[in-house]
Amino acid sequence: MKAFFFFFYIFTQNYRTELLLKKLLLILFIFIYSVNAKAQFFGQVPQAKKYDATKVVDPEYGIVMYEKLNFQTGGDSVRNDKRGYAQQGWIEDLYESGKLLHKGYYEDGHLKIYKNFYENGNIERSFKIIDFKRCNMQLFYEDGKLKSDVTYYEGAAQIWIDYYPNGQLEYHEENTKSMEYLIKRNSYREDGKPSDLFELIDPKKRIYIKKEYAENGSLKAEGTMKYSKPMMDYQKDGNWKIYDDKGKSTDEKWVNGEQVTN
Repeated sequence: MKAFFFFFYIFTQNYRTELLLKKLLLILFIFIYSVNAKAQFFGQVPQAKKYDATKVVDPEYGIVMYEKLNFQTGGDSVRNDKRGYAQQGWIEDLYESGKLLHKGYYEDGHLKIYKNFYENGNIERSFKIIDFKRCNMQLFYEDGKLKSDVTYYEGAAQIWIDYYPNGQLEYHEENTKSMEYLIKRNSYREDGKPSDLFELIDPKKRIYIKKEYAENGSLKAEGTMKYSKPMMDYQKDGNWKIYDDKGKSTDEKWVNGEQVTN
């Protein structure tokens, strides 16, 4: 009987030791996982490459070398890591000066969310996914002012807004979600005066009002247009007024894109 209790004691002690080891291993695993998660969250990501600012920042178009990795806006390339595998997770690129150039989250080599930066630290562009069908891209001038704000719907630019360096609105285009026809397409001069206005006024009949302006801000022409689905085009249709330099107008009549003469 004493021998039985002795072996029972040894067995239970070994069992308790095994449980203790399992608990310790579990605690160690949770600790390591939490440290890695915090590192990812707080931006402690591996730094990939360094680039010459003069070669990656185009004076007109900005930093465009990552756009080929963005499938949401038409990119068709994949970024691989040093081993040749498709890039996964957060990655940073730097300027040769050590300043941050790019920070993005990659999934199977494709960019899902990212920001590019000028060497002075200001954001050059920011891309994010809004929902399953929409995403947004904002571009900035080097001084930090907003340059463009574009919302994509299923890969096509649904809303596109541009600004001049002084902050004035330059261009505003908006399409229906189906991308079948325009809602508006307006252009403005740097002083804020309109250059060309084109806006939907009758959604059922798809009738638009169009106004064209001279450089001095005076009205040059105005009239109605309609969207022709068979032609997939916008045609003058209805009454038009054409103005000369003195503001005197002449009337025109248009039907389905053809001028009607009396």
